[in-house]
Amino acid sequence: MRIVIPGGSGQVGQILARHFHAQGHAVTVLSRRVTEAPWRVVAWDGRTRGAWVSALEGSDVCINLAGRSVNCRYTEANRREIHDSRALSTRLLNEVIGSLEAPPPVWLNASTATIYRHALDRPMDETTGELGGGEPGAPDTWRFSIEVAKGWEEAFFAIATPRTRKVALRSAMTFSPDRGGVFDVFLGLVRHGLGGAMGAGTQYVSWIHEFDFVRAVELLIADASLSGVVNLTAPNPLQNREFMRALREAWGTGVGLPAAWWMIEIGTRAMRTESELVLKSRRVVPGRLLAAGFRFEFDEWPAAARELVARWRESRGRISSNAAGGR
Repeated sequence: MRIVIPGGSGQVGQILARHFHAQGHAVTVLSRRVTEAPWRVVAWDGRTRGAWVSALEGSDVCINLAGRSVNCRYTEANRREIHDSRALSTRLLNEVIGSLEAPPPVWLNASTATIYRHALDRPMDETTGELGGGEPGAPDTWRFSIEVAKGWEEAFFAIATPRTRKVALRSAMTFSPDRGGVFDVFLGLVRHGLGGAMGAGTQYVSWIHEFDFVRAVELLIADASLSGVVNLTAPNPLQNREFMRALREAWGTGVGLPAAWWMIEIGTRAMRTESELVLKSRRVVPGRLLAAGFRFEFDEWPAAARELVARWRESRGRISSNAAGGR
């Protein structure tokens, strides 16, 4: 297949590009920064047409992941860039794909599980899940993230593309052992003795292992009956205190200092990010994937944590060995 991944230079894009390239598919990543990679990387700005349009002509799949990282402080400038980088690039792709002579038969567009409300009481699937934004007392940053997610999906579905099936990927945090990824951040807390419960510890964590993420994407590409919104998350979200305990056990330590909500607010401000990333309860489940017969390789967090820790250690050991050998 010819697979085009706009915004494919981030962690999730690299996971997909690596996987499909290893499978022998022709992968093209559209990126604002053109760097060397085992696959083709083409420049685009996410706002205007350019030479990159030819990559989509006659392609088999478009997987749009474009969007500024939300791992930042929500200043006015950052909010504008977070919103525009998602909505404008998606509108542009709608215009371009609709104008192609041979458009891709399927277009998967990133969205986020954050679109659902702060949920402690029950799971949120695609049919019965409640979108957030109107919860009493919800912080402004939470409402902003939800409005961005809603606008992102509205831009995606705003224009009909009769020859291209559309799927919005409401993804949870995708965990891989890659350096700088979200798992690397959580494990760093554990390694430094800070891996206790965050805030009340009762907020739910939705997650998905990278192996299941790419397999779910493959299913969505292959199954022409699946369109609309699909939750990409493991079927068993768990409370933050249990999530962190399982990660500590996978690492081999029983001690982790808890962090009260005010400590998290101070810490995230110092790290130039937002507390929403760890304090909002995301209790999201993959109703449509399960109904389609998808079987998760990692449906429980403790087993996923052990596998990820093992590969994290292996990769860091390999790097250390290579560095030693180069001396």
